[in-house]
Amino acid sequence: MGSLRVRFGLLVGSAAALVVLAAIGLYATLHTAERTLDATLDAQVRLELIAELSGRLTEFGLAAIEAVGDNPGRPERLANARNEVDRALNAVDDGLSRAVAGAGGVLDRTQYTARARPLARLRAARAMLDRQVAQIQREPNPARRADAIRGALNAFGAVTGQPLTFLVEAERRSVEASSAEVRTLASRMRGVAVAAAVLIVLLLVLLHQGLTRPILRRIEAIRAGAAAIGRGELDTRLPVASRDELGLLVASFNRMAARLKRREARVAADRAALEEIVARATADLRGANARLEEIDRSRRRFFADVSHELRTPLTVILGECDLAARSPDTPDAFRPVIATIRKRALRLHRRVGDMLRVARSESGQIALELRPVGLAGILAEAVESCAPEAGRRRIALELEPSAADVEVMADAEWLRQIVEGLIDNALRHGAGATRIGVGFAPRGSGAAVTVTDDGPGFPPEAEGLFERFRRGDGPAASGFGIGLALARWVVERHDGAIRLESGAPGARVTLELPGEDMREDAA
Repeated sequence: MGSLRVRFGLLVGSAAALVVLAAIGLYATLHTAERTLDATLDAQVRLELIAELSGRLTEFGLAAIEAVGDNPGRPERLANARNEVDRALNAVDDGLSRAVAGAGGVLDRTQYTARARPLARLRAARAMLDRQVAQIQREPNPARRADAIRGALNAFGAVTGQPLTFLVEAERRSVEASSAEVRTLASRMRGVAVAAAVLIVLLLVLLHQGLTRPILRRIEAIRAGAAAIGRGELDTRLPVASRDELGLLVASFNRMAARLKRREARVAADRAALEEIVARATADLRGANARLEEIDRSRRRFFADVSHELRTPLTVILGECDLAARSPDTPDAFRPVIATIRKRALRLHRRVGDMLRVARSESGQIALELRPVGLAGILAEAVESCAPEAGRRRIALELEPSAADVEVMADAEWLRQIVEGLIDNALRHGAGATRIGVGFAPRGSGAAVTVTDDGPGFPPEAEGLFERFRRGDGPAASGFGIGLALARWVVERHDGAIRLESGAPGARVTLELPGEDMREDAA
């Protein structure tokens, strides 16, 4: 029994054998009980037939008395009584014939013969009384007829009483025997049932101790080993106690644990190598970041230095232009030239200031000077500053008219630079654009500044353009990619908001700036 299949087959076979034996025993018991019950019912039926026969014999005697009396009744009554007696005798005889063992009944031949003789005597007594009645009817003397009929009836009662008593007693004994047999069978079956139950319990206990319990112990050991593997105890091994299916399962479990152990060792080695690679890459990144930070600091210093160096000569040029413009010795023909030089120098001076502010914004050194300013003048300066570039690109740059100027709390220079940056973005990225409009409108206690164009609009990932150093795609993508990021930073420092919107076609940038009242409430 080295295989679990054989053991479980033995278990199933034993259970099947017990079920078959129990079914056979139950069938035999039911068959015996059925035969006993049939015998009892047959005896009861025969008792009823014998009782009916007794009544018919009594009726036959009364009909005989009436037939020989002085005033005889209906002549057919005696014949009917005779027929009923014969019918009752035949019914009892048929019942005895069906009860014969040879015919599938419950009586043997001896018992049938013992019951057939009384029936024959009853038939003879009926025939004798019938003949006597016929003879008595021929007697003319009424007194003699009465004495004769009494003697005949006494003789009839003496002849029929003993056979009827015998038949009743025989059937009663049959009923008692059947009842005793049923009680004996029930007692025997109770004993057999108790013995079978004890035997089945003992067999199940033996099967549990010898088959089920060892299998359960081995399965529990496998479960505990699997739980240990799940906790990371990969050195867990189970003993192989047999060569059955569970033994093969335990061997497979041990091989799996060994493979997991080897794989864990390889993973640990790979993790160590990866950590070393990550450490080297991190060190390289730190060095690269340090170099980039140094380059960025150098670039910011360069912007600051160039801006500072350019502002001084530009200031001198502006001063000289002012002196030449106010001097009476300056020829009138030179005054437009001086005005143009001053205007260009002032624009260059403003650009240098913008460069310096950008450099300071990247180093976190922005200081906003918030004061009430009118949007009309700021937007007009921004449009005027970008007009030459728009003319060169043959794009109409227009300042959209407004009913009245609107004052907001803002840093005028930063706001002008932000609007110029938005116009410059529209010029550079609005491929196919023919018009750029700059306008403003009151919104609550503040205002909304809009820069619109009829170009292709913003890409789907427009929000990503607010990231620092993020530039648009295409050949027109130039610059450092800090314009929109700087615009958002400056607008948010004004407690405002900036939004990018795409039309059909075209693009719109909206700057929402608070008024003086809103900033005071926020403060």
